[in-house]
Amino acid sequence: MTPLEEPFQLAASYVALAIEVSAVLVVAFGALQAVFTLVGAILNGTADEIKGRVIWLKFATWILLALEFALAADIVHTAVAPTWDDIWKLAVIALIRTMLNYFLARDIADFSGMERSQAHNSPQNQSPGTTSP
Repeated sequence: MTPLEEPFQLAASYVALAIEVSAVLVVAFGALQAVFTLVGAILNGTADEIKGRVIWLKFATWILLALEFALAADIVHTAVAPTWDDIWKLAVIALIRTMLNYFLARDIADFSGMERSQAHNSPQNQSPGTTSP
């Protein structure tokens, strides 16, 4: 290890730790938001499948953001003199997180499209005398 690598590695580990803490905070915030929204919907009597999907959609968005933070932290961890073992671990972690991210993002897009379609076809958005297709 060169004289500059050790301080850089220490700095990178602190940066990675800060990013990991950020990921945890993002998930915690999203979870609290989801729980409070759900409890509020139950207490107001507005809890139904659609409301549950909206809560899930918002929480899933926070999880996606946290996954990006976690991947960034893993990248920073391996930034200084990585071994092949570190690179393989990062590749596997990146693949798993990318797959999770992809499927979660696809579910969010599908639900958002379904939600827009339902809003477009709702009776409130119909002109008098028209029916939805």
